[in-house]
Amino acid sequence: MKKNVYFLLALLLMVLSACDNEPKFKVSGEISGADNKTLYFEASGLDGIVALDSAKLGSNGIFSFSGKRPESPEFYRLRLDNKVINFSVDSIETLTVKAGANDFATGYSIEGSENNTKIKELVLLLADLQKRVDQLAHNRNIPAGVAQDSLVSMVNNYKNKVKREYIFAAPNMTYAYFALFQALNGYMLFDPLTNKDDVKCFAAVATSLNNTYPHADRSRNLYNMVIKGMKNTRTPRQTELDIPQDKIKEATIIDIELKDIKGNVRRLTDLKGKVILIDFTVYNNAMSAAHNLALRELYNKYASQGLEIYQISLDADEHFWKTSSDNLPWICVRDANGAYSQYVTLYSVTNLPAVFLVNRANELSARGETITNLEESIKKLL
Repeated sequence: MKKNVYFLLALLLMVLSACDNEPKFKVSGEISGADNKTLYFEASGLDGIVALDSAKLGSNGIFSFSGKRPESPEFYRLRLDNKVINFSVDSIETLTVKAGANDFATGYSIEGSENNTKIKELVLLLADLQKRVDQLAHNRNIPAGVAQDSLVSMVNNYKNKVKREYIFAAPNMTYAYFALFQALNGYMLFDPLTNKDDVKCFAAVATSLNNTYPHADRSRNLYNMVIKGMKNTRTPRQTELDIPQDKIKEATIIDIELKDIKGNVRRLTDLKGKVILIDFTVYNNAMSAAHNLALRELYNKYASQGLEIYQISLDADEHFWKTSSDNLPWICVRDANGAYSQYVTLYSVTNLPAVFLVNRANELSARGETITNLEESIKKLL
């Protein structure tokens, strides 16, 4: 009997030992100036942040975490208060992180992985862009229109640099994947669903990731995003549009009938007698705030003279649209069909935001790509 007990205990120890010998990665290091603070080790999954472990730091700030080696590249983070250090793991790596509590998110060093060195470079580049955008937003001496142009230029320059040096340079690396999902003021810089150039970036990384890890969740997710983006941005065939007759009033303009945030139907033709600025846009975009700031400046100047703005949101998230547009003084409607909106097709919208001007007779006067000075064009119609 005793022999059987010893045998079972030995077998149990062997099983536990085998489980404990599963391949693991390790992240350890030292956080200075964080005595008695809690350091959290978290996974950044497709479904959100998942807590894995935590450690209360002592006066020496030393910590050590480990995790099961992922079957395909995955992303993790260290969090101290509301500051985070992002890193990736794609093998049995040993990473060493050193940081201070004050500049935890940007002043850290990480050893043991080229991917994570590049991820830190991207973090610093984005932090610099965020700083310059914040300075621009707080500079009241710059007209809203000029500020928007400057913002667009800064964002485009940033994206071009990241595309050239990180995404297309090495689409098979995890830092290229990380670059795709960088956000400015909470909005993704790269648009995988409606921007044709950005879709190409996602496609490059998706192809590389799918070749190496075809069964990984991230591969499938990225691939699905690319398919949707390609459908949304493909050039429509040159076929004759069958425009519903009830959308055309007085043979002057294609009418738009959509509900505002209160559920009331707002018709474009009901605004005859006013100069109308039609604006197709998405609020969930990094440049939306500056765009609306420029529109507000125009509206404040010319609403009393007969200007009305009819703004059409193509946002997928209805709650986000309602929250974002709640305090705007003009007409805000939303088309739940988004990029598939019939109005996007009827008005031949190819980029967002897209503006059109309608004169007091309810006639389409100009489209955005032909307008060199929006304010001057509005003043002429008034």
